[in-house]
Amino acid sequence: MKSEILALLRERGDYVSGQELCGRFGVSRTAVWKAVGQLKKEGYRIEAVQNRGYILSPEREVYGRLELESRMDTRWAGHPVEFYDVLASTNLQAKLDAENGAEEGTLVVADMQTAGRGRKGREWNSPAGTNVYFTLILKPSFAVSMASMATLVMGMAAARGIKETCGVDARIKWPNDIVANGKKICGILAEMSVERGYIHYIVMGVGINVGEQEFPPEIEGTASSLREECGRDVSRAELTANVMKAFERYYEIFLRQEGLSGLWEEYNRLLVNMDREVRVLDPKEEFRGICRGIDSMGELLVEREDGTVVSVYAGEVSVRGVYGYV
Repeated sequence: MKSEILALLRERGDYVSGQELCGRFGVSRTAVWKAVGQLKKEGYRIEAVQNRGYILSPEREVYGRLELESRMDTRWAGHPVEFYDVLASTNLQAKLDAENGAEEGTLVVADMQTAGRGRKGREWNSPAGTNVYFTLILKPSFAVSMASMATLVMGMAAARGIKETCGVDARIKWPNDIVANGKKICGILAEMSVERGYIHYIVMGVGINVGEQEFPPEIEGTASSLREECGRDVSRAELTANVMKAFERYYEIFLRQEGLSGLWEEYNRLLVNMDREVRVLDPKEEFRGICRGIDSMGELLVEREDGTVVSVYAGEVSVRGVYGYV
């Protein structure tokens, strides 16, 4: 009930009477009073005025399970929320939870990671009180060959959630980065457990640079944050909830179409390198070409100088702009 009270107070932005809260949730005034008291103890500034009711101060965000639950406008994605002040990695915790029977849609969130990871095992800087780190558990029934496409679906959701939250024109750098003004603001790391062609689970890890921060020297020229891009503070809980809402919508289209056919056009509109020259960094061969979007399997189509179009599979391949990161 606490998250529901919190959601109502935030939505109203004005006083809500104790009587209304009692009627809305079917509880006594004492129960409402206790719930509000618990919210205050967790850091929420809620004022109670006789004959007027309760009002929530919007001064600062109390980032935690209740804040996330109160903003989660989805049917299954992001339910339940597991929140931790510190984790080694949300992906590692989500895999453990999935092995122990956690349901699809479970969202593992941390305020800080001590061993955050990016693609190819790279370290993901994960300080406290600054960014968004979460992992969503999926337990799909589709074929293993479709699993890599789920990463692209999450990329679309992250881009849309970022834009809806703070207006930043977020674009996708295939296959699993989100950029703004040519700099990385979000990374996605999907991992799965497979046995004999059957997917036990997929964990979709997302890290988004939100607050003002200093980046390590090796990435300071190619990384940015939402605070830097939009010039204001951004609610981490609102952002997470918006990404989950977008993911639920896109993922259900993906499942109905059994692939990316229903998302293909929108994905290509979001692709930052679309119709631009790129470098394909393949361990076997590095080459240049024009990015022509993705195919039905989520592979990147690159037109080479001789006019042939090749499909690039994410795997160990990286794609960069000719003169820099994008």
